[in-house]
Amino acid sequence: MNLSHRERIERTIQGAQVDRPAVSLWRHFPVDDQSPETLARSVLNFQKRFDFDFVKITSASSYCLLDWGVKDEWRGNPEGTRQYVHQPVQTAEDWQKIQLFPMKGSKLFEQLRAFELVRKNTPDTTPVLPTIFSPLSQAKNLVGKENLVAHLRQSPDQVLGALQVITDLTLEFIQLLKTIHVDGIFFAVQQAQYSLLTREEFQKFGAAFDLQILDAAKDFWFNLGHLHGTHVMFDELSQYPVQVLNWHDLETYPGLDEGKKLFPRGAVCGGLQQWQTLAYGTPESVKAESRRAIERTQGKRFILGTGCVTPIIAPDANLFAAREVVEEYLG
Repeated sequence: MNLSHRERIERTIQGAQVDRPAVSLWRHFPVDDQSPETLARSVLNFQKRFDFDFVKITSASSYCLLDWGVKDEWRGNPEGTRQYVHQPVQTAEDWQKIQLFPMKGSKLFEQLRAFELVRKNTPDTTPVLPTIFSPLSQAKNLVGKENLVAHLRQSPDQVLGALQVITDLTLEFIQLLKTIHVDGIFFAVQQAQYSLLTREEFQKFGAAFDLQILDAAKDFWFNLGHLHGTHVMFDELSQYPVQVLNWHDLETYPGLDEGKKLFPRGAVCGGLQQWQTLAYGTPESVKAESRRAIERTQGKRFILGTGCVTPIIAPDANLFAAREVVEEYLG
């Protein structure tokens, strides 16, 4: 059996036999991510070097917010993320500034060009997933993560109104993604954490809007849900209509084996610690941790990856080790 990347992912999602475990890592490309062309070039070069089983396009988190006046700067974060220096929502009344705008000619529309370039220059046999941030994650970056919870508790109607605007615009963007033939979306959910919100709050301000996005994305065959953070609402996200779930499995409940039981209809992605192992470890520690993850999952319904982005300081040797270790299982 010698499967293509797409065939391997398809069979992994189905729980069918594969020739080896699938693997994919992704990272930010700071500075490069400020232009569609340079972002696409960096993503394509990264994939050319490591030949992962799917390509996740990691845009700057501000890409969907620039048209509302967000400003951010690259200040050397080792994760590759940019720092927000201006957020347009300061008071409850400011949520009314979050209004629909024409898609064509917008900064958001420009990002479509990056996704299109990656898809056109990646073989059809390799899946491509652009990043879509959940509406509540987008709202967090409009107001600041330290302010979001206070706003949604003190001014729920204003926040809910803005969340629907954000959702409507994201739905329009999803329709455009279908025209460039990506395989699915990497759907990033960041506030489904018990340390931030109650279950009822997340259902009202998070899941209610997330499910609108995922319903629009149901025509794609490969949607991956990313559950960010610790003390996560895994039982909530395990009900989302996605094919793969990814979370910080070595830092929070559940582990990969328990996650597979809670999410029986798709595959799980993880097994590697982004900092301790990928950034600060060695090729040997990467391979050892990868083997443990494969053993815990029996290599079925499993994609080797990390719980979040690969730090930009991670040595190439460690990334190559993650790619190479799965070859040991070729039958």
